[in-house]
Formats: sequence, C-alpha cells, structure tokens
Amino acid sequence: MSDNASLLTFILDAGPLVKFVMMLLVLASIVSWAFIIQRAAFFRNTRRQADHFEDQFWSGGDLNELFEKLKRHPQELSGLQGLFFAGFEAFLRMRQKTNVSPQAIMDGVQRAMRIADAREQDKLERHLPFLATVGSTSPYVGLFGTVWGIMTSFQALAGQSQQATIAMVAPGISEALIATAMGLFAAIPAVIAYNRFSSDFERISNTYNTFQEEFVALLSRQISH
Repeated sequence: MSDNASLLTFILDAGPLVKFVMMLLVLASIVSWAFIIQRAAFFRNTRRQADHFEDQFWSGGDLNELFEKLKRHPQELSGLQGLFFAGFEAFLRMRQKTNVSPQAIMDGVQRAMRIADAREQDKLERHLPFLATVGSTSPYVGLFGTVWGIMTSFQALAGQSQQATIAMVAPGISEALIATAMGLFAAIPAVIAYNRFSSDFERISNTYNTFQEEFVALLSRQISH
C-alpha cells in the first residue's frame, strides 16, 4: 500500500467481510436519506393541510356543504379531512335510521373516526421504525466490521517472521476503522430524523385527538337540540 493511500484505497483493500459491512451501511444510509426526505415532506404537508382544514371547519360554514365538497374526491382525503369525512358520514347514515338513540349515533360516529384515525396513525408512523433500527444498529454493525478487520490484520501480521511495526499495522487498522465511521455516518442522521419525526408525530396525533373530541361534542349538541 502506498504512503499516500486515499480513503477509497483503504476501502478497496479491505477484506471481503469488511467490504460487505461497508456496502450494507452505505445502502442503509442511502435508504435512510430517502425516507428522511420523504417523511420531512409528508409531515410538512400534513401540518399544512391540518391547519387549512381547521380554518375551514371553524369558519362557521355549513358542515353539510363541507361534507359534500369533500365527497367529490373521497380517495384523496387524509388527515383531519379523512377523520371529519368518516365521522360525518357515519353521523348522517345513523340519523337516517329509525329508532336509533342519540347515544347509539354518537357511538357509531366515534367508532368510524377511530377506524379512520388508526389509518392516519399508520401513515404517520410509516418508515419511522426503519430509521430507529438504522440509528440503533448501524454503530454496532460498523464496530463489528472494525473488530473483524483488526483481527484479520493481526492474524496476517502474526504469519510474518519480521518484527511488527506501526507502519505495518496502521494500514490494516485504518481500513477497519472506516467501517465504524460509516456506521456513525449512517446512524447519526437517522437518529436525529427519528427524534424530529417522533415529535412531529406526537404533535399531529394530539391535533387529531383534539379535533375528534371537539367534533364529537359539536355533533352531540346538534342531536340534543
């Protein structure tokens, strides 16, 4: 190995298992960044849509008109729109039935909104477990590559009859330590993104829960009048 060895040279000169670990970490990093970009755009759009819909909902307009407007494109509904549509659709359907108590109507509304909320929660949590896994396991995967690379270097050194020097050991150790650096490179963005998206998830989830409580209270007042 030359004295002016580059990072790429260290990677190419690494052992097969260490190369596999490096490739695995690079792949995990690429996928993580793809999910980070996608989730960042998703949460940003979700917050924007939630704010816009709340402005519409609390503007004092007719809920029937809002429902009919959303009914034109039911497959495109998500977030608060999906919760409102599911709850109000159940409300209208239950009110058309005869001999149905107000409590039964509200139970049907809450059940429909819980189902819609579960679907929205799944959308919010999508890809977050992967980021958590990459953030927690990548350093250990990189450390495994480092340990294996160092073991291989010392085994190769033990087979030589000449006396060991730093110059002989350093290249092998440098190759091995790259795996640890790659593990940290994959883990750190994933951990930061996971913590950020978890906070966004909690904030949006609380918005959904608050809306459901207020919407159910509003429909209850309509039935009682």
